[in-house]
Amino acid sequence: MIAIIDYEGGNLTSVRRAVRHVGYEAVITQDPHVIDKATRLIFPGVGAAGASMEVLNRTGLTGVVKTQVLEQKKPFLAICIGIQILFDHSEEDDTPCLGILPGVVKRFPDSDPSLKIPQIGWNQVRQVRPHPLFEGVPQDAEFYFVNSYYCVPDDPSVVIGETEYGLRFASAVTKDNLFATQFHLEKSGPVGLRMLKNFCEWVG
Repeated sequence: MIAIIDYEGGNLTSVRRAVRHVGYEAVITQDPHVIDKATRLIFPGVGAAGASMEVLNRTGLTGVVKTQVLEQKKPFLAICIGIQILFDHSEEDDTPCLGILPGVVKRFPDSDPSLKIPQIGWNQVRQVRPHPLFEGVPQDAEFYFVNSYYCVPDDPSVVIGETEYGLRFASAVTKDNLFATQFHLEKSGPVGLRMLKNFCEWVG
C-alpha cells in the first residue's frame, strides 16, 4: 500500500488519481499506524513551508515522517513543497523544516524583471545522472512547475536533476530511499506519470 501523507494542503487527490492511473492503490492519511504499514510514502503538495510544517508539528507527523524515511528506510517521494520541507530551513515564513537533508530553501531573486515569480509552467529538467525514477524519461524533458522558492543542498551529490530559471537550481534530489522533485509529477503528462509508475516499482 502507498500512503499519501495528509498535510491538509492541496493536490492530495490529484496525486492519488495519478497513482491509480498508473495501476496502484494509494490512501490519503494522517494515521501513524496506516503510515507505518505502508510499503512506500508520498508527500505531495502545494502551499507554504510554514503552513505545511505547522500541520506536521501539530499532528505529530514530523516524527513519523523522519522515522519512516531515516529509520524504516521506506521508498519516499516528495513533490513541490515536499522537496522544500526536507531541508533544514526555508526563507518562506522563516521556517525551520524537517532537516532530513542539509541545506536551505531560498526565494528566487527579483533581479531579472523578465522572469515572473512564482515560476508557473513548463520547464526542462536536466538529469545529472541515471536513476531508476528517470527510467524511460528523455533527457531535458519538460515538467510542470509552480514555485517561488528553490532548494540549495549543502551536499551537491544529492542533486539528480537541474533546471534553469534565472539561475540553475536543484529541481530533483535523491539520497538512499528518498527521491524528491520541485516539479509536479501528477501535472506533467506522460513523463510525470512514468516517473510516478517508476516510483511505485522502486525498491529504494
